This record gives sequence, C-alpha cells and structure tokens, in this order.
Amino acid sequence: MPIALIDCNNFYASCEQLFQPALLGRPVVVLSNNDGCVVARSAEARALGIPMGAPWHTLKELARRHAVVALSSNYALYGDLSDRVMRILSRFSPCQEVYSIDECFLDLGGAQPNPAACGRLIHREIRRLTGITVGVGLGATKTLAKFANHCAKKRPEFAGVCPLFEMPSREADRLLAWAPVGEIWGVGRRLTARLEKQGIVTALDLKRAAPSRIRAAFSVTLERTVRELNGEACLGLMAGPGTRKQILSSRSFGALISALAPLEEAVAAYATRAGEKLRRQQLLAGSIGVFLRTNPFREDLPQNQGSLTLPLPPTDDTRLLAQTALRALRAVYRPGFAYQKAGVCLTDLVPADRRQGDLFVDAAQEKKSRSLMAAMDAINRAMGSGTVKLLAEGNDPRRAMRARLRSPRYTTRLDELPVARTEPSAAEQRTLPP
Repeated sequence: MPIALIDCNNFYASCEQLFQPALLGRPVVVLSNNDGCVVARSAEARALGIPMGAPWHTLKELARRHAVVALSSNYALYGDLSDRVMRILSRFSPCQEVYSIDECFLDLGGAQPNPAACGRLIHREIRRLTGITVGVGLGATKTLAKFANHCAKKRPEFAGVCPLFEMPSREADRLLAWAPVGEIWGVGRRLTARLEKQGIVTALDLKRAAPSRIRAAFSVTLERTVRELNGEACLGLMAGPGTRKQILSSRSFGALISALAPLEEAVAAYATRAGEKLRRQQLLAGSIGVFLRTNPFREDLPQNQGSLTLPLPPTDDTRLLAQTALRALRAVYRPGFAYQKAGVCLTDLVPADRRQGDLFVDAAQEKKSRSLMAAMDAINRAMGSGTVKLLAEGNDPRRAMRARLRSPRYTTRLDELPVARTEPSAAEQRTLPP
C-alpha cells in the first residue's frame, strides 16, 4: 500500500508571496504573535542562516543588510489556503490524514494509472489550482513517505515528487545513506546525539540496526521507526481527525502587565477561546492548566514564571473552564513582576460522546449548559467572535496583539480583497472623458 506525504513548501511564506509577487526571490520571514520570533522562512531567508524561533529584535541588522521582509502572522489567510489544499487532496483518495496545517498523508493504493503518476498529478494540480508548491513523497510506510518527501524537496532530480516505494532497494538505500539520521521522522536533536554515539549516523545505519537492540537501548517508538524504514507498516493512517492530546490558548501581551485584575481578564479570555476549540472538536477537558511568565529578554527586570494544573469534571462549559483557570492563576501570580505572557492549556481530553456517566452530575444542569454553549457559539459564528462573551474577559487594550506588519486577509475579508488595475491603452485614453 503506497502512502503519499504531501507537504507545502515554506507554507506561510509561500502564502504571502502568492498575493505579493514582488516578494518572490526575496528573503521573507513570518513572525509569531506580537511580532516576537521567526516562525516561518522563505528559502532565501533559510539561505541567510536565519534560524527558526529566533527573536526578531536580534535580527534587525542582518535584515537591514539583506533587505529581509518581515511580516506578521496572517492566520486567516494561511488557514483558508490550507483548507483549499486539503480539499483538493481529498479528491485523490478517500483515506486522508491531515497531519498539520501544511501537510497530509494519503493512501494511494489503487491510484490510477499508478501511484507515481498520481503523485505527479497532485504536484501539478495543487500548483495550478492554488499557486502553492508542494513536495510529494511516496513510500511503503508513513516513515518512508516522510523521508521520500524530504528527498522530493531537497534533491532536484525528483522535481518535487519522489516515488521511493517503487525504487530498487539498492537505490533507496543510497538515498538513506545520503541523509543524516536526524532527518528521519521522530528523531530529534537529543536522540540524534545518542544514536551517533552508538555509530548510527545516517538513515541507512538506523534502518540496518537490530530492532531489539534499538528497543532495549532507546524505546519501542524508535523500534517502530526502524521497522517502518524496513517497509513494515507500524503506523496506520487515521481516516478522520484524531483526538488531540491538548488544546493551548496563549498570547504575549502588547504591553507588560503587573496587576492581577488585567491578568485575570486575559486568562478568562484564553479559557473562552480554548472552550470554543474544545466544542468545535466535540471534546471534553478533564484538567486545565495556567501558566504565566515575564519577558526573558528584559534582563533589566526581575524574572518570574509559574504554572498550575487543576482537575475538572469532564466539561466543555466555558464558565467552568474560566472559573477554574482563574483559581489556578491566583495561585501562581506573584506581585512585583511585569508579566509578558499567559496561557491556558486543556488536557485529559476525551470525545464528548464517550463521557463516562456520573451519578453526581445534575442532568438538567448539563442540558442547560449544552444549550447555553451552543447558543453562544451560534451567535459568535454568525455575528463575529466575541459578540457574546464572559464579563470576566474585560477589554484591556494591552492584550491586543501587535500585528503591524500583517498583510491583508485576501481570501476571507471582503474589504481586503486584492484589487487588479490595468492602465488604459493610448487609444482608450483618447476616448476617455476629461
């Protein structure tokens, strides 16, 4: 069963260049909330050595020398283009696993005329219909498909599509020998260092390692990776969205905040956003955590950070989420510090339709809660986010996200649609009224 991994190239930067052709060929970086750190780079920005996660304020001189274009995150644009790409990909297979905003797995077993030709068609169609360039890797397992995708994007001879699954084993091993072990899916920096100490330097070395030895020295997860590199499928495709392990809602403040009251408003707002995501995915949360931290780059200010997680009866009720989050905040808050960021994290998530019965739950109150949350969500969908909200959220302008460099939301806002203008010809100019 050939599996394809389709990954959009430099997705955030590509979305920006799609609507601003003047950015093509230029180094472009996309910044995180409040324009803090680099979260995406164009190929040209990568070539300059700009690292992911680097604080933008440390790159100003390099940016000036190389005319780097910095843009605020435009999540509305990225999300809409991602939806378009995924809808197109769904036409090629009934079994699709959306892995992230810019990549997904497809089962291409039975693809016509053959999986490799289908992969090349996917590459062309995504480019034709959206303007986004993708890499397509095809392998016998998800790990091999991931590796094939890496080859498709890094080795020009594949022209964006690497059909690893149909290569002779000797040719496939040659590619694995070319790649450092750290390029294999799930092998991070720390694991790479440990593997290298045992003489496992390339992806081929890892493939040839004894699975039992890897399991004993590392983990069953890495053992599965070794088996997948040898063509044994250990990771199946999820036909629908899997249950998330956590839901995080956090943001840096537009200005430092020291008082408790505005921090409470921020945490209540983040709990509200997390609750909306929870209900959208039809999940319940069994615990909620709150974290708070100062700005680590302000060495002139005293530093503090804290976090606390509290249990919940499995719920998606925004009121209970906010109430519990505020209890956690008051426990970790310390006066005398200027806080830069706070966040709420929901964990112990379970599908709403699999909630375990509880004799002590008031069924009538549960029904009222579900009706109230459904009404809130319906109003906010129809009238705009935040139309109906908790009084505890307040409206402190210091919480507003800085996005001074954001491009227009070209595809989701009527007032920000791109406009094309043409100059009239000389003949037309003569006939125009003065």
